Amino acid sequence: MQYQDLINACHDDWQQYVDHDFVRQLAKGTLAHECFLHYLKQDFLFLKQYARAYALAIYKAKTLSDMRRALPSVHALLDSEIAHHVTYCENWGLTESDLENESEDFGTVAYTRYVLDAGMAGDLVDLYAALAPCSIGYAVIGKALLESNETKIEGNSYRSWIEMYGGEEFQTGVATGAEFFDQQLAEIDIHSERGQNLVHIFKTATRMEIAFWQQGLNASNSQ
Repeated sequence: MQYQDLINACHDDWQQYVDHDFVRQLAKGTLAHECFLHYLKQDFLFLKQYARAYALAIYKAKTLSDMRRALPSVHALLDSEIAHHVTYCENWGLTESDLENESEDFGTVAYTRYVLDAGMAGDLVDLYAALAPCSIGYAVIGKALLESNETKIEGNSYRSWIEMYGGEEFQTGVATGAEFFDQQLAEIDIHSERGQNLVHIFKTATRMEIAFWQQGLNASNSQ
């Protein structure tokens, strides 16, 4: 099977994720700023745990080749992506200290610990199945928003977010990772017990993404 088979197996959840109201409001530029600020702070905390998960991939890898495959992701997260996120947050008036001192929301804890638990309890493929909805989903969302005629670009406070995830650098990086994931899935029958377990992991992580968007929207009700 391929990762697209996993998406197809949880089609309704996937659509709720990539077409969530949070995403639609980003595209229109109508998302309340307090919602976006809450999302940015929680995403920083998420990325720290995401880096731990890719470090776990090195531990779980059985071959030197697979260990090397995971290393660039760890470096990218720690050396550039998180640093870029901190710089981006500074444009919104959030310092690195603000981000570090933020408490993890329930959705953030649930999602990140689920990914780590899936990796600890399973093997490398299980871990990547839990990680995949985030990277692949953001690439799908970024590309769709950048190409849609309904997306407001000029004067949109969230333009840089849309352009970053829809941009060539992010799209290329995700495509490379997705190709590697497909290689790992190639010999697995989606209808087998193994395949269905991967569907369950992928679907659960996708549902966690929906909850992550929703907790951002809910921030406007808690101010």
